[in-house]
Amino acid sequence: MSAATLLGVLAVGTVAGLDLVSVPQMMLARPLVAGFLGGAVAGRPLAGLGVGALLELFAFETLPIGAARYPDWGPAAAAAGALGARHGAAWDPVWLAGVTVVALVAAWLGGLTMHVVRRLNGAQLRRREADLVAGDPRALRALQAGGVLRDAVRAAVLTAFTYFAGGQVARQVRIAWHAPRALADVAVVGTALGVALWSAFRLYGRGAPRRWLAAGAVAGVAVVAGLLAW
Repeated sequence: MSAATLLGVLAVGTVAGLDLVSVPQMMLARPLVAGFLGGAVAGRPLAGLGVGALLELFAFETLPIGAARYPDWGPAAAAAGALGARHGAAWDPVWLAGVTVVALVAAWLGGLTMHVVRRLNGAQLRRREADLVAGDPRALRALQAGGVLRDAVRAAVLTAFTYFAGGQVARQVRIAWHAPRALADVAVVGTALGVALWSAFRLYGRGAPRRWLAAGAVAGVAVVAGLLAW
């Protein structure tokens, strides 16, 4: 991958990380979007979309509500989408198994680093409290710019970690994998679907919503089966 492409992936991951909390909050942090954009920068948007769709199933497990801690999927998905594009195929379960594991770890670390950034922002706020009380607009601008900058550095580091570590882990998994490819398909897709279904059950697993959830699942399986048969 060229230096320009790598910088593009870092830029996408950084913007996706900022989008979750800082700016502009346009759903760019969703794995489906960030993965697609990472793949597009690397030259294969559909490959990135496939990786993003896989990570989106895992992301259903958490809801970014209030002060709860939750993973930061954007930087990890952008780098994972680029890794899927770099491999040159939209679906290789053995390669994606390694990439997915690293992306999950990076998303979890992203949640922890968001907490660290918030603590740093709070410390800066306390230091500039007197200026803020005095109504100094420069203090307000400095706090805003500092918060965005710290969040951008955090997202860029997570993107770089996912890209380089994910590539190494995926390569080693492919070397070590000697089982049938179908087993990797079942492991990757089955795990992601299991997490997504459990998340949906937790949200809609009572009364009428449960029946609608079951009907939607049956309809979705029927449509997929029909497309595969066709």
